[in-house]
Amino acid sequence: MGTTQPPVLDPAAMPAVTAREMMVRNLITLDPAMDALEALDVLLRNRISGAPVVNEDGRFLGIFSEKSCMRFVVSMAYDGMPSTDVISLIDTDPPTIGEETDLLTIAQTFLNAACRRLPVLDKDGRLLGQISRRDVMRAVRSHLNAPKKTNTASGLFFSAILSSEERRI
Repeated sequence: MGTTQPPVLDPAAMPAVTAREMMVRNLITLDPAMDALEALDVLLRNRISGAPVVNEDGRFLGIFSEKSCMRFVVSMAYDGMPSTDVISLIDTDPPTIGEETDLLTIAQTFLNAACRRLPVLDKDGRLLGQISRRDVMRAVRSHLNAPKKTNTASGLFFSAILSSEERRI
């Protein structure tokens, strides 16, 4: 058995990474008027668990997720509802972050909220991108794999290569 100690993460040593640097910008988004069955097909076809819903101006309206699909199934079964548009099933108040949000705050947000993704919004509520829990894990792992910088001078000190008698001269 090895005795290698796992790295200790000092909060001050966390990577200085913001949402802007981590977010995925090329997202599959849904239109609020889209039929729920069509939206469900988009999730399945793309193998994703949810997608942001945005209006024609790019303003974030909410998330259509697997949980939204469960709401849809229950409504169909109990209420005899044939189908509906996406907007009536979305989570309109999921946690969101700004592009300057730091890595530690993002991780804490994931711990505090039962969500798989955090939409990144600008100050006007437009969708800029999205961060998943996996994106946070990648950023931390990347930081732990990065070579450590030291504050020592590079090169050898002459005293290390001279004998003790030669150093006296």
